[in-house]
Amino acid sequence: MKNIAELKNISLKYGKQTALNNISVDLPTGKIIGVIGPDGVGKSSLLALIAGVRELQTGEAHVLNGDISKNRHLMYCRQHIAYMPQGLGRNLYPTLSVEENLNFFAGLFALTSKQKNERISILLDATRLTPFKDRPAGKLSGGMKQKLGLCCALIHQPELLILDEPTTGVDPLSRRQFWQLIEKIRNSSPEMSVVVATAYMQEAENFDWLIALNSGEILIQGTPDDVKNNTGKNTLDSAFTSLLPGDSEPIDLEKYKNTSSNNTESVIQATNLTMRFGDFTAVDNVSFDIKRGEIFGFLGSNGCGKTTTMKMLTGLLQPTQGDILLLGETPDSSNLTQRTHIGYMSQSFSLYEELTVEKNLLMHAQLFELEKDSAAKRIQYLSETLDLKNVMEQKPGQLSLGVKQRLQLAVAVLHEPEILILDEPTSGVDPIARDKFWAYLLKLAREQGVTIFISTHFMDEAERCDRISLMHKGKVLDVGTPTELTNKQNAQSLEDAFISYLEKETPASSKDHKNEDVIGFEKSKNSKRFSLKRLWAVTQRETTELIRDPIRLVFALVGPLILMVAFGYGISFDVDNITVSVWDDDKSLESRLLIENVDQSKYFDRIEDSHSKEDVIRYLKSSQARVILHIPEKFGQKLLRQQTPEVAIYIDGAIPFRAETTLSYMKGIALTYAQELQSTSPLPQANVRSIDTPIRFHYNQSFNSVNAIVPGIIMLMLALIPVMMTAVGIVKEKESGSISNFHSTPISGLEYLLGKQIPYVIVSYISFLLMSLVAWAVFNISPNGSYFALNFGVILYVMSTTAFGLLLSSFLKTQVAAMFASAVITLIPALNLSGLLTPVSSLDPSGRLLGTLFPAAWFQKISLANFIKSLDFHEQWFNHLILFMFFVIFMSIAILLLKKQEA
Repeated sequence: MKNIAELKNISLKYGKQTALNNISVDLPTGKIIGVIGPDGVGKSSLLALIAGVRELQTGEAHVLNGDISKNRHLMYCRQHIAYMPQGLGRNLYPTLSVEENLNFFAGLFALTSKQKNERISILLDATRLTPFKDRPAGKLSGGMKQKLGLCCALIHQPELLILDEPTTGVDPLSRRQFWQLIEKIRNSSPEMSVVVATAYMQEAENFDWLIALNSGEILIQGTPDDVKNNTGKNTLDSAFTSLLPGDSEPIDLEKYKNTSSNNTESVIQATNLTMRFGDFTAVDNVSFDIKRGEIFGFLGSNGCGKTTTMKMLTGLLQPTQGDILLLGETPDSSNLTQRTHIGYMSQSFSLYEELTVEKNLLMHAQLFELEKDSAAKRIQYLSETLDLKNVMEQKPGQLSLGVKQRLQLAVAVLHEPEILILDEPTSGVDPIARDKFWAYLLKLAREQGVTIFISTHFMDEAERCDRISLMHKGKVLDVGTPTELTNKQNAQSLEDAFISYLEKETPASSKDHKNEDVIGFEKSKNSKRFSLKRLWAVTQRETTELIRDPIRLVFALVGPLILMVAFGYGISFDVDNITVSVWDDDKSLESRLLIENVDQSKYFDRIEDSHSKEDVIRYLKSSQARVILHIPEKFGQKLLRQQTPEVAIYIDGAIPFRAETTLSYMKGIALTYAQELQSTSPLPQANVRSIDTPIRFHYNQSFNSVNAIVPGIIMLMLALIPVMMTAVGIVKEKESGSISNFHSTPISGLEYLLGKQIPYVIVSYISFLLMSLVAWAVFNISPNGSYFALNFGVILYVMSTTAFGLLLSSFLKTQVAAMFASAVITLIPALNLSGLLTPVSSLDPSGRLLGTLFPAAWFQKISLANFIKSLDFHEQWFNHLILFMFFVIFMSIAILLLKKQEA
């Protein structure tokens, strides 16, 4: 195979924005191929197309000797291509340990147990991660995350390895180890090709083949020497810059070199600074003194405590011990005046994703109380200086990593602070943009006396600092000028000196490991269309993440119990203990007998009597009485004369249902009283007998509404909680970036969705058992019908509700939207259209029809049939069939909406 990939006339657009513009390129087999270019020029898009992660729009793409637009060959490619997306550990799962992440990826490729164990052992040993195999991925340093990400990508021995800026944000030693590992892999598998997007030109110098991109078009391709020879430049940096259109000459930073002032005023002082998190010491006895206008570089291995130190300097963390002075004051994040003198840029993106670039800048200008005209001028200046003019109307989510970093820097310097604290501000930024950064930073320091405290992993940036501090495992190894530190280690460059410092601190035992030269293993040939191993891998991972998230687990199991008790006591259709006041203007024997009938009723509670219309209004307005019985004068006389006296009943009608029931109770008491009076009267009576209508209640003989409410609450909880839990499942992966594992591996949509669903079906069933226990223990309610019908119905019901949650999650993009959508769409039909609060028969035809379109109405029948009516399975099987159909329909739609390729 001469070429690993051949692309012809490829174009790609995101809306109106062109990412790739009619490019054609061949990628040779068995080479390391570098894709270089400024931020946002299409590097990631090109890699995603080759990996099959992004859908082909126009043109032809042949990868691994086949057309990648054909589904059958695309499935083959996913089995033999490894794709590592941009971002530190973005394809990893933070709560899973190193070994669990590798187990998951082995499952995605359906490896046998023998293959999995062999490969994990070899990869962990080769990357020196064996001592950390039980550590959660989220607690690894940046370099270790990238090495683990590479191990996960290599678990299936791919033919093509695609790495999107794999060493961005990684310290020089880890970077060197990363590429040593790649070289070792290539030595054992020389036929494997590697395609890399990178912002480090020093890395690109060592690649076999380069493709330079700009504005979605190829500027040049060839070996690094070819690129330099064709441009007549000595370095790849200058060669690439010369290829860019317009005025792209390298920025002259030499005029700022060694021109720092001799100002002796201390601006940042740290003395014996220490920060502990439990037993872990992140920063250990660090001290430094930084002068006004000085650029102080903070270098160190990933996870050495640089970010923690910066957070203490800004007041975001309170140190365990030690003292800090900024401009002579102790840092205080609540001191707004102090905050106006400090600019801070965090390592991770911390601006507002829902606002455009321009609105982010405007909002921060308002936060720092800049005048409107000054803010507009400042924003215009920064947009030009940091090359943001063309993205002002875009949201951060649409920007590349490098452009996001430029936006964060613009926000940090917007209010013209005296101190700048920048945590890896140029991580992921291309060389030209980095030079623009530094031209601006150097100008601030040299001309305006701004003190800059900056961390970086770029050694050329470190050489621009006045002094640098080398840090490792929370301790400062040395402080001095770049030249001084280089000379101390007798090194040829600052990078070599830095690595020398770190290697001296590395225990000898961690340097020795087996399999120095061999890392290859037999290729996997598993390419089944449906694999239980892949499904089980997703199920195991989802279950592990759920168990390690106590908040979600408590929400799933305890939440329904709390709501069940609250609703069971709080919702009742029983109308009793009605407060009644009597206004008796007759005061006859007959009126007293009527009042006695009211007193003897179990539905009414007698309170103080009324004596006037004003009392009636006062009682009803204050809700002291819900009903007033007014017996007028001559009530008894009219009864004895066989006339029809009138009795006034004043009822609080604020709640219509309760008012109607109260009126029925009162009419019943009046009718009973009249019949009793008629039967005892000595006067001749008409020969009229009442019809005897004995009433016998079936299924709920006590006529207690809680017996119907509790089964309905079970229906409601099994609809609401499972849908909300699963609705955030896929969306969470979209937000974190781990959804790329679904796009780039052989797992099918059905395997992925079923794997994510199974844990929540099990948790929901356990929740049902707990709710049934509470129903029995608290409300004395237990199933009387078919246990099989009830349990089978519960399983089908939660299968349909969790499938509906997955359906929502398949097209929604944020967890907030998923939570709101699942709650609203589930809660309203379950409450209003299922028969829980209002009988279905009383709904209008459209309401009854709408209710049948949701699983809740059908499970409500099963719940009542087994808790109240004691029905057998053959009397309710149709409801089970409908629930299964809901599951099939929801899951089918979710599979259709969840695309294996990004559009």
